[in-house]
Amino acid sequence: MPTSGDLLRLADAVLLPGFEGTTPPDWLRRRLGDGLAGVVLFSRNITGPAQVADLTAALRAENPGALVGTDEETGEVTRLEVATGSSRPGGHALGVVDDVALTEALARDLGDELAAAGITIDFAPSADVNSNPDNPVIGLRAFGADPVLVARHTRAFVRGLQSAGVAACAKHFPGHGDTSVDSHHGVPVVSTGGIEDALHPFREAIREGVRAIMTGHLLVPAYDAGLPATLSPKVLTGLLREELGFDGVIVTDGIEMAAVSGRHGIGGASARAIAAGADAICVGGERAGEATATEVRDAIAAAVTQGLLPEERLADAARRVRELAAWTTSSGGSGRVVDRDGRLGLAAARRAIRVTRRSTAAVLPFTGPARVIELAPEMNLAIDGRTPWGVGEPLRRLLPGTHVTRLTAGQATGAEIERLIGEAAGRPLAIAVRDAHRHSWQAEALRHLLSARPDAVVVEMGLPERSDLGAVHIATYGSAPVCGLAAAEVITGSL
Repeated sequence: MPTSGDLLRLADAVLLPGFEGTTPPDWLRRRLGDGLAGVVLFSRNITGPAQVADLTAALRAENPGALVGTDEETGEVTRLEVATGSSRPGGHALGVVDDVALTEALARDLGDELAAAGITIDFAPSADVNSNPDNPVIGLRAFGADPVLVARHTRAFVRGLQSAGVAACAKHFPGHGDTSVDSHHGVPVVSTGGIEDALHPFREAIREGVRAIMTGHLLVPAYDAGLPATLSPKVLTGLLREELGFDGVIVTDGIEMAAVSGRHGIGGASARAIAAGADAICVGGERAGEATATEVRDAIAAAVTQGLLPEERLADAARRVRELAAWTTSSGGSGRVVDRDGRLGLAAARRAIRVTRRSTAAVLPFTGPARVIELAPEMNLAIDGRTPWGVGEPLRRLLPGTHVTRLTAGQATGAEIERLIGEAAGRPLAIAVRDAHRHSWQAEALRHLLSARPDAVVVEMGLPERSDLGAVHIATYGSAPVCGLAAAEVITGSL
C-alpha cells in the first residue's frame, strides 16, 4: 500500500536528524519547509557562535517552529566549544562544590549563550546517579553518586537553563549511572536494587517543570525484563507518563546506537520507540544525512499502515513536539549578556579543586619550567575526541619552557616511560591521568613513574578513586581546559 504524503509529513514531525556541514543542505531545507520537527547539531556543524547563529537562522527561515537541539552539557561533553574545550566545568565538579546557586547561575549563563546562537533545546543535564565508579559513559557527566545531591543540582540546572528560554532535557531516563556497559555498543542493565535511587533526580526534574526527558537505551528488569527503556511501553508510558506524571516531550537518545538498533534496525527501533511512548527521535550522531532521515521517516509511516503503530499515538507525539517548539518560541532569549570571558566557569572550577599533600617536602609551588606527562585513555563516543583537555597547556602558559608529552595506551611502554623519566631529571614533574582506576595501563604507567619520581604531582582529571598517589595529589573532577587551568594555578601557587 502506498504511503500518503500526509502520513509521511506526520512522521517527519517527530524527527530530529543530524546532517553534515556548517550550512543547511538542500534536502534539509526542503524537509524543514515540509514540516520536519527540527535538527540536532553536532560538533561537525559548529565552528563558532556567529556561524551557529547564521545556521539556525537559515533553518528557521524554512520552518520558524523548528527545534534546534544539541548536547551541551559543559565539561567533557561540549559542542559549542569543541575546538577550545569547555569554559565551564561539568556536572561532577559542580556536585563537588555543591552550591546550587552556582549551578543555576552557570546553567543560566549557558542558556543565554545557547539562546543567542538560536539553539532551543539542550540535551542536558545528565540526571544520572553515577553510583558505579566503573561506568564507562557517565562518570564526570553526572553531578555525583548521591541521588539527593544529583536531584538538587538537576533541578538547579533545569531552572537556570529554562530561565533563558532554552528547554532542558534531563537524561538518560530511567538512569544510566549504575551500569558498566556503554549503550553505544551494547545493552546496559540497571540493577533492580538501585532503581529508586536512579529515578529520584527524574522525579525532582519533573517537579521543577523540565520540558523534555531523554530516554536511555537501558534494560530495566524491575519494569521490563525484555525491552530496553527506549522501546518499552512499560517504562515510557507506564512509568514515566503514568506513574511519574511527566507531560512533556520524551526524546530518544541516538536511535542508531547498538543497544536499540542492533536488533531492530534504525527504522524499526524508531517506530517501536514512538509506539512505546517517545515523542521525538534523535538520530545522526553516527549516521547523518538525507538517506538516514528518509529511512526513519518511512519506517515510522510504514508501521502505521501495517498496524504496528497507532496513528493516534504518532499524532500525539507530533502535537507534543509542536507544543515544545511553541514554548521555546514564546520564551525567546533572555537578553542577558553572556559571560564570554569565562569568569563564572573558572570560579566554579577553582572551587572544585581538592588537594591532598602527602609529603613534607616543599613540592609546590613549581617556580620554573616543568615536565608534564599526560596519560590519555580512549574516550566514549559522547565525548568528541578532538576536544582539548589537560593540565599541560595551561601550565606551559604560566611557566614558559614547560614541556608536555601525551601518551596513549599503546605509547606508554616501559622504554618510553624510562626515556621520559630521564628527560625530567632536575625538573619538577606533573602527571595527569583520567580515570586511572578504570585503565590498568594508566595505573601501571603511574606506578612506574612514581617509583622513579616520588616527588611528582599527580593530577587526576577523572574520578579520583585514590588520593594517595604522588607527593601531592590534585583532583579536578573534570578534564576541561578550565579545570586544567585551575590545577595549574594550584601547581604554580597562583591559586
